[in-house]
Amino acid sequence: MEDNKMKTSRILLSATASIALLGTSACVTDPNTGEQKISRTAIGAGLGGTLGYLLGGAIGGDTARIIGAGIGGSAGAVIGKQFDDQIRELDEELEGTGVDVEEVGDQDAILVRLPDGVTFASGSAEINPGFYDSLNSVANSLINYPNSLIDVYGFTDTTGSDALNQRLSEQRASAVADYLVARGVARSRIETRGYGESYDHLRVKTADGVAEPLNRRVEIKIIPVSQDDVNAARAQ
Repeated sequence: MEDNKMKTSRILLSATASIALLGTSACVTDPNTGEQKISRTAIGAGLGGTLGYLLGGAIGGDTARIIGAGIGGSAGAVIGKQFDDQIRELDEELEGTGVDVEEVGDQDAILVRLPDGVTFASGSAEINPGFYDSLNSVANSLINYPNSLIDVYGFTDTTGSDALNQRLSEQRASAVADYLVARGVARSRIETRGYGESYDHLRVKTADGVAEPLNRRVEIKIIPVSQDDVNAARAQ
């Protein structure tokens, strides 16, 4: 049976769960300034469209990527236990960091969501050094559980033009992907995509009454690959 922490961290991203969790928030600390900021954990179908990109397949389709990543003989016939072990370990390693670890669908993927407004400064694609340790934990997990594809999504707030924010979101996704590769994760497993200002659903009023968009984030989607997936990819 899952312990209480796992029950709160492993959020099944369905419309019902998303709506139920809209009011959930937690404070995280900016490692550089010590300032407390709000990290929202519930950005879901109840706010329009998140399930569309999360429950879709791997970026570009998984067939060629499985072959290109060299995933093969060590992939298990059944994903279940390996998935449970990985999400539990990630949840434990990242406890208290402001990073959310969530289950997507029914063991379709693991979503690691880096905190809004803290991982990156406004207008920047430079990762806050205070989150290196968290990313190191993610990288170690990806190395220990090699039978997966990894999609990295970047987002921005609404400051600046659409074109600038689209480019910035792509740069943020690439920055996180490059960091994971530098820590030893195979680049062939990773694809990136920027969403610009898209999915900027949640705003929090600051002390001066200004509504601050919390969308300067990156999400890492870990898509498990079974031996059946490998066989199907090779057969095509």
